[in-house]
Amino acid sequence: MNTWGWCPLNQLKLSLRQWAPFVALLMVGWLPACNSSGDSGGGSAAPGAVSVSLTDAPACGYEQVNITVIKVRVHQSSSADDNSSGWTDITLSPPRTINLLDLNDPTQHNFALEQLGVTPLQAGHYTQLRLVLDKNNGNQPNANWIVLEGQNPNNVNNRIPLDTPSAIQSGIKLIHQFTVSSGQQVDLLLDFDACKSIVQTGNGSYKLKPVITIIPFVLNGIDGFLTTGLFPQQTNVNHIVVSAQVNGEVVRSTMPNAVTGEFFLGRLDPGNYDVVITAINSPTNTCCATVVIAGVPVANSTSITHISTAQQPLQLQASGFHTMGDTIGLINPPPPPAVDDRDDAAVVATARQSLAGGPTVAVRAQVATLHDVTPPAVNYTYGLVLPTAAPFLAAYGALPIVPSAAAQGAAAGIYTVRGSAQTPTTVYQTQNPAPTPVSISAGDNNTVDFTLAP
Repeated sequence: MNTWGWCPLNQLKLSLRQWAPFVALLMVGWLPACNSSGDSGGGSAAPGAVSVSLTDAPACGYEQVNITVIKVRVHQSSSADDNSSGWTDITLSPPRTINLLDLNDPTQHNFALEQLGVTPLQAGHYTQLRLVLDKNNGNQPNANWIVLEGQNPNNVNNRIPLDTPSAIQSGIKLIHQFTVSSGQQVDLLLDFDACKSIVQTGNGSYKLKPVITIIPFVLNGIDGFLTTGLFPQQTNVNHIVVSAQVNGEVVRSTMPNAVTGEFFLGRLDPGNYDVVITAINSPTNTCCATVVIAGVPVANSTSITHISTAQQPLQLQASGFHTMGDTIGLINPPPPPAVDDRDDAAVVATARQSLAGGPTVAVRAQVATLHDVTPPAVNYTYGLVLPTAAPFLAAYGALPIVPSAAAQGAAAGIYTVRGSAQTPTTVYQTQNPAPTPVSISAGDNNTVDFTLAP
């Protein structure tokens, strides 16, 4: 918490800042301002404040991911609906359109944050946040839209509207508990995962299904540099992604600064992480083999661990690429009277690789495309482009850290695909057949199909 200086409601103004452009994560943090509405829930204690900001993770396959924010709402009850009394609002006037992909590079001066504002708030315990988006309609068809990778974002004809259900327009519900103390400000940060929040359907339309988590606002984490020699190649389909992982699960991801090569994985819980560096490539490109720095420690909520420097950056090595993919079928829907909503699922395929003497890491993930809704399975398709060269591994230690592929020949081109899916009512996570290693060393393998059941 930060000390907050109080000012009268009629004098405070919402503090809004535009943040420098780059890639994708969404944060919400509260800053001192007096643009609120509604009854804040009673209590005679002197007010505090809440601040909201946006950030985003790298988005796969898009030049832009734009959303238009109307307001942020906060309530003490997790069960309050949008018509309940007791809401306090931060209202953006006019509504603000934000490209989430501008919010990924924490090495920028703004730390990849989009501040939405601050409002006074009665001291007390709060349990619900809502992010309210504008809707696409006849007068404003592109309040929320994407531009596909390789398309010119300045051409309005390349804007593809995002289908935003009415539930999103009434507010994306985020259950999160925090306490506001008298005279204190609470900073909240919402991480909007743009890649996992967009689902393509078989008819070419795109749905917005927000995946948002609330992460620490205090800046700690892992810092490093990559050689910039390959960066001129990193256009459109060839972006470098750096992630912090635990047991093959991505905790945080970012992209390096295009000029300096610096990357920063921020706001991590204390613990040890595997830092994984990959490149989103097309099969015709030759960058890059996967690099893994294992066991990188983050000591506490304010410490920053360095794994390379500008003078001795990590080097990326060339690799060929092949594709693996096929169909993911969702089976066994809930029995009636539950609704079969398998065609409204967010289905994710993740390719993992096990390193000799090292961890198993996620190399690439993709949101699958809805393909066929014919019973008994609702089918989604995916295709993961993956490096065939051996991965490079090093354990965290004294700088310079020099990853090596010397012991990783057996891991080259070998991946295991794991699937997950969630509808508004059901989680699908039982995979059949069970995930097994598959080789793409000799060529594409587009027969890796499986089903997921609840």
